[in-house]
Amino acid sequence: MPSPAPALDRALGSRLDLDAYHRDFAEVRARTLGQDSWKLERQQHFEEQNNPGRDALRRGDWDEVMRQFEKKRPRFLESVQKDRERGSAFHRVRVVEHPFTPYVRWELLSLRVQAECGKPIRVVRADHVREFEQRAILPEVVVLGARVLYEVVYTDEGVPDGAVRHSDPELVGPWGSFISDLYAGGEDVVAYVERHTDSFPPQALMRG
Repeated sequence: MPSPAPALDRALGSRLDLDAYHRDFAEVRARTLGQDSWKLERQQHFEEQNNPGRDALRRGDWDEVMRQFEKKRPRFLESVQKDRERGSAFHRVRVVEHPFTPYVRWELLSLRVQAECGKPIRVVRADHVREFEQRAILPEVVVLGARVLYEVVYTDEGVPDGAVRHSDPELVGPWGSFISDLYAGGEDVVAYVERHTDSFPPQALMRG
């Protein structure tokens, strides 16, 4: 069981708007060599903007949802190859609640495709993190190597709104360890989706 990660105080970090977060993330990620990175996804609903796959989900067009995922396979494969060259895998932990929200159902299928391309992604049930959520649910966190931590920020509606950047090693290190411990106890997302096929429409389970 992971040790609790330290609390994140947004006042002690640097607030980045969405564009600045994307730029900073790309710059730090490119310089992260020989060290693994970690992402924790806890919230059960987000609003993806300018995303054809999400638009298809809203229409209930699962055939188009899967076509959009399959179109991204070459990009996912390229990303995995770059991570191998840098010696820096990007691990993701997706916390899930049951029954799945529409967003989580959609995202699990996206994560399955990414995992089939070689991305390390695991699922953790929400009841496995409850003990760390006495005051609030866990934040959305990205840790890049031992360098930088981002608390990803969203509006009340779930729209991405940038991040708070931290570089204090006393935050970055423990949070990286916390997420890596959750990852170690999680289930591979491909196997997880296979165990919950009744939660998805038949066309969503097709392989590309």
